[in-house]
Order: sequence, then structure tokens, then C-alpha cells
Amino acid sequence: MNQPQETCITVQDIQRNSPAPRLYEEAIRREPGAAISDRGALIAYSGDKTGRSPSDKRLVRHPSSEADIDWGDVNIAIDERVFLTNRERAIDYLNTCDRLYFVDGFAGWDPKYRVKVRVICARPYHALFMRNMLIRPTADELKDFGTPDLTIFNAGAFPANRFTTGMTSKTSVDISLENGEVVILGTEYAGEMKKAVFTFMNYLMPKRDVLSMHCSATSSREDSRTSVLFGLSGTGKTTLSADPRRLLIGDDEHCWTDDGIFNIEGGCYAKAIYLTQEREPQIFDALRFGAVLENVVYDEADRHVDFDDASITENTRGAYPIENTANALIPCMGGHPDNVVFLTCDAFGVLPPVSRLTPEQAQFHFVTGYTAKVAGTEMGVTEPQATFSPCFGGPFLVWEPQKYAQLLADRVRKHQAHVWLVNTGWSGGGHGEGARIDLTRTRAIMDAIHSGALADAPLREDPAFRLSAVTACPGVQGESFLWPRDSWADPSKYDAAAKSLAAQFEANYAKHGGK
Repeated sequence: MNQPQETCITVQDIQRNSPAPRLYEEAIRREPGAAISDRGALIAYSGDKTGRSPSDKRLVRHPSSEADIDWGDVNIAIDERVFLTNRERAIDYLNTCDRLYFVDGFAGWDPKYRVKVRVICARPYHALFMRNMLIRPTADELKDFGTPDLTIFNAGAFPANRFTTGMTSKTSVDISLENGEVVILGTEYAGEMKKAVFTFMNYLMPKRDVLSMHCSATSSREDSRTSVLFGLSGTGKTTLSADPRRLLIGDDEHCWTDDGIFNIEGGCYAKAIYLTQEREPQIFDALRFGAVLENVVYDEADRHVDFDDASITENTRGAYPIENTANALIPCMGGHPDNVVFLTCDAFGVLPPVSRLTPEQAQFHFVTGYTAKVAGTEMGVTEPQATFSPCFGGPFLVWEPQKYAQLLADRVRKHQAHVWLVNTGWSGGGHGEGARIDLTRTRAIMDAIHSGALADAPLREDPAFRLSAVTACPGVQGESFLWPRDSWADPSKYDAAAKSLAAQFEANYAKHGGK
């Protein structure tokens, strides 16, 4: 690959791999509005952009990879000349800064597959963020780090030129797979760096016959059996993986190889809105010294963070080293999963609380990536709306979704993993009529999955979705709850809602080459 030479960065004051205390000090001095919370976390602000800008992400169209990419609304092409123009614009801006931060780290805990990543940025908050999210090398590994496989030029404070071919706004996140480079312009949201690394891994790993996954992973404390949990926003993936009775391998990005699973990241990036110590103690306790709290509101007098205040954004976040989690499994690796869980928040109230899937059904539901938006969560949403994100991570896929789905199905068959579809949404009717499934019931279902208690549970075929619904589960009372049609006051309404959603499933699957 054509790697950038450091001579392109001419600024003299370069802080390389600064420790957390130094970055805290730098942030307080240099970051507008930065502060330290009452529990020692760095509070920082990303400016106008408080979330990712997926419509502004671009991939370089190159003969070496062109045939591999699933081009479209997710992977929007630019030619190499445009990329180099934006790259030069970013480097020119970085060279105007009086201080830069270099962070070297790894993506991937398995040494056989890990990728060397270098981040070059102008904000100490960004440096600390990526110091948390990458795997931190030892002193000897840093000494022999050498040429990175992926370099991120974060010039987010400087806008893209909207008149440059292919640019649609002042924001641009450009990725060159061949050169192993990312250029960020016009957005200071730190999550763009994290997801750029994941996008790169989503291209590279399948080329090595490795399944990259947008999921969390945990391990049993007793016998090291592992489980992976997929789920879109609002389905409970982070909450259910933050289980003190299990060991945490990772909360968001993993790979499944011939040897087992490994975490891509060295830290966690958890939603902080409405966070409480009572509801999510592991995440709350991890947001201490070493962590970054992004776009939260706090009281300047006592530095207490108001996690319920969404006046800046609903997308408040906390990024922390995985070592801040008391039950982290270090190194973050595990054996082949015994259980693969797809979480969905079905706001229509028609999917069973838990179903067992065949490998073929697993492939279908993996490509489908279903959840539902509910009224009040977004402007214009007045009733439940089905949402589909291929492989539960559509914005970060590079290959066609069926490639990842086939890799998953092959591994499920080979390692005889149990696959489950768990509904964390509504029961007894859809949103507005029924009730949200209580978290204690979902936790009981997850406990039964992890323990193996559901492996031989009685099943009943659901006619609308052809699912094998579990009809008895330890710790869960009521057969009508486990068989949703019986929990509705009017079964005919259930039948109509189930038929409608099943048709949407089939139509969505057909878009991705399924039948």
C-alpha cells in the first residue's frame, strides 16, 4: 500500500502517544468548554456535529477493490484525485496548527489479524478518545511499531470544499482502502474515527475469510463459553452485555476467525443519555478517570453530570478503556460462540419474545437486521415503523450483505452454535396498546440462553414468520407471553399486524438478493 510519509506533517510540536494525564491537561487548556467531571472523566464537546454523517462518507473507487464493493447509498464512490485533493487540504490545515497529537494503536486483539493504526489530530480530546478506542501497545510494541496499515488524518475543524467533485456539504469522511488512509474534514464528532476503523476492518477481514461483526460479546465466568449479541440502537445490546455475572469481551465490534472471536477495539463507546448507576452500574462506574464524556451537560459548580439532560443532543456518549470495566476479559478474546443472539425491538408486538433459528433462518434475519422506530423518537414518526439494517450494521458494511451472512451461516454450522431471535419490544399489542417487555423477563431469557437451559426447550412454529418460538423458559411466567397471539385482546388484529410485518421482511430481503 502507498503509505503517507511523516514528512508531510511539518509542524514541530508533536505530542506522540501522550498518557491520559497529559491529554487531560492539554484538553483543559486547549478545548473550548472542556472540564473534568466529579468522577474524573474528561468532558468535551464535538461542536455542530453530534453524530455521524453517513451521507458524507466516501470510498475511493480503485481497480483493485472496485469489484468487491457494494456501491450505493452506503458506499459512495469518489475518484482518487478527489481523495488526494481532500488529503492535501487536511494536511495543509494540520500544518497550520501549533500542536498535533499522534496516537499509535492496534485494531484487533488477536495478533494474527491485528491492524496497526495511526491517528493524527489537532484536538487532545480526539487523541484521548482514540487512545481509549484502539488497543494500547506496550512500550516494546510502540518501539517496533513501524509503518501503520491505516492512517487517519483528522482535520475535522476545517471544512471540505463543497465545490470539489463529489462533495455535497462541508463534511467529508474519505477512505482509501488501497492506501490505508482516512481523511476527515468538516466534522469533529469523534465517532467518525472509530467507525472508519471498523469500515476498514469490514473490508479487510472478509478477504482473509474472517467474519467482522457489529455486536457485543461476553463469556461465562465458569466455563469460558461465549455468546455474541447483535442489535440496532434501542434493542438493549449494550445493557444486556453489561452483565456482572459474565465477563465482557467487548461491547460493539468483533471478528470470528477459525480460532474463535476477538474484540476489534480497546475500549467501549456507550450511550450516556438517561444513564443511572442503578440501571447500568458497569457503564456508570467505568466513566471515571481515563474516560471521555462527549456532549453531556454538567453543573459547573460541583462538576456533576446531568445524564438526563438532552439539550445538546440525545446522542451523549462515554468512551472508556475496557480495563475500566471490572469484569473485562483481558486479552479480549474467546472461543467459538455457543450462542448467537439477534436482538430486535419489535414495536408491532408480533414477534415471539424468544425463538430458535436454523442456520438458514439465521442468514435471513442477519441480512434483515430488523428493529422498529416508535412514535416520539423522531420527528414525523407517529406510529411504529419497521427499520432494516443489513447485518445489524448496514452503514459500516463494504461487501454485499450476503457475503457477511454466508460467513456467519458457515460458522454457525461448523461450530454448531445456537442462534436466537430475542424480542425486547412490545407484548400484548403494538406500541400504544401493549406494553414494553420488562427488562427482568429479557434478562431471564438471556440467562437461560447462556446457561444452555433453552437448548432443549419446547418449540412451537409461528405461521407468519416460520419461527420456532420457545414456549417455556426458566424464570419467565405465562405461556401467553411467550406465544404473542394469545397475549393480544383481539387475535385478528395480531394476525393482520403479523402478516403486514412478514411481507415487509420478505420485500426487504429481496433487495439483497434473497428469495
